[in-house]
Amino acid sequence: MVAKEFPSSSGSRLLPGGYCECVRFFNKSGPCDPERHYMLPPEPRLPRARHLVEEGLYFVVHAPRQTGKTTSLTALARDITAGGERAAVLFSCERARTHSSDIGAAGREILQAITEAAQWQELPEECQPPRWPDAPPGSLLRAGLQAWARACPRPLVLFFDEFDALTGKVLISAASQLRDGYQSRPANFPASVALCGLRDIRDYRVAAGQNPEPSGSRTSPFNIIDESFRMTNFTPEQVAELYGQHTAETGQEFSDAAIDRAVEYSQGQPWLVNALAREITDNMGITDTITPAHVDTAKERLILARATHIEYLGDRLSEPRVKKIIEPLLAGRFVTSDPAFDDDLAYVRDLGLIGQGEPIAIANPVYNEVIARTLAYRTASQITLPPVSFLLPDGRLDVMELLRQFASFWKQNGEILIQGEAYHEVAPQLVFMAYLQRVVNGGGQVAREYGIGRGRIDLIITKPYTDAEGKAAVQHEVIELKVRRQGERNPLKGALAQLDEYLSRLGLDAGTLIIFDRRPSVIRKRPAPETASHQTPEGREITVLTA
Repeated sequence: MVAKEFPSSSGSRLLPGGYCECVRFFNKSGPCDPERHYMLPPEPRLPRARHLVEEGLYFVVHAPRQTGKTTSLTALARDITAGGERAAVLFSCERARTHSSDIGAAGREILQAITEAAQWQELPEECQPPRWPDAPPGSLLRAGLQAWARACPRPLVLFFDEFDALTGKVLISAASQLRDGYQSRPANFPASVALCGLRDIRDYRVAAGQNPEPSGSRTSPFNIIDESFRMTNFTPEQVAELYGQHTAETGQEFSDAAIDRAVEYSQGQPWLVNALAREITDNMGITDTITPAHVDTAKERLILARATHIEYLGDRLSEPRVKKIIEPLLAGRFVTSDPAFDDDLAYVRDLGLIGQGEPIAIANPVYNEVIARTLAYRTASQITLPPVSFLLPDGRLDVMELLRQFASFWKQNGEILIQGEAYHEVAPQLVFMAYLQRVVNGGGQVAREYGIGRGRIDLIITKPYTDAEGKAAVQHEVIELKVRRQGERNPLKGALAQLDEYLSRLGLDAGTLIIFDRRPSVIRKRPAPETASHQTPEGREITVLTA
């Protein structure tokens, strides 16, 4: 039968299902379709997966949301099936989430998901699942998979996507049924299984209420897992390859500098890589060669728009396990004796909020901004001064006016705002960052740098203006934030030395330092904030505000 064509108002041909036969685009919602979206081949992103499948092993694939797990594993499943030796299917356990305590209902939902996935992934007719047999609630999944393996002429390979949607006894039951059938593979049970989701095997044990450390006990439902690996972000070469697909199909180029800027902002996080490009090529409507300035604008638009992925990450900041990691990270110091620290750190890494390397750091500059703005949003909404009141006639930011106005604001509102901040350890810095963001909003950008061992937050303000000759220019200002706590020495001397190094690296001759004195004796006196001028060891001029 010939597929029916549908005319479109633009003259493009519409395919069945209503999709337009036109150039592909950058996808930022749901799995990618190679016919509609730019996407990378799955094998380089899952270098171990095919090897583990061929060895008939059970393993875990984990990565943060919107990293490409479903896209890559769907493509890999189709490639494996097309090879003719095995039958592979990816399906989601998401629908079983609603049955958090009903093992039988959860098992039926998973089997139904398998049936539907095998159909739409066009598994050969002889490999389709049979009618699922009846069995006790705690054996439904095992009995179904056993019947399918016996009926299928090829070894079965199953990718359990969203496996971490299961929790508690439902999770334990599903894992236990896989373990029970494991010994009878491949003739009587799936030959290879991958559990896919956010979590590493360590956190599956936590979710199931077990000790996170492998005990070696044969009774553990997770002792059949041979390996657990994390899908990594795109490499710079992969970002260039993905963007190159757009250039090949449309002729529109990404400059090398624009690609570098996208890599810098995203650190290869797949959703951000796609979202930046989609914002530029679609929402911003850029048709010329794409430049770093376009990427800068796209980054800011994504943050302000609070896309679903970004909002999801922001919502996680209120979780105690997340706060336990992020708050001291923002403060620049990590001293803990908490025995659950490693588990919480692994959890926040699996969410994608912090990177995989050492020292511990926020995953990318975009998330830096998302975290700071999310935490400071309540304070920012209470600042009423218009940004124009902080501008000089040529459009530059008046830093001295900013400090003067903030000192007054802090004197009147600082303690009240601090008491309302959930991240109390970095509350003063959050209040200032909220104030600053409100001041530069719409007319400049603020970049933030913080991390373990820094003991400070560095802010870099970038503000376009018109110079004396009427030409476009850019103002760069650095503001360093430090906190003095009870029992600590005055941080002024060390901060001046730090600013020397930082300003030298940026090619600047002056900067600003704000020290929040949080010693109880000082807070009780509530002195007015003071401004003074100091010089760094190398002679750079520093304006110091002590609040």
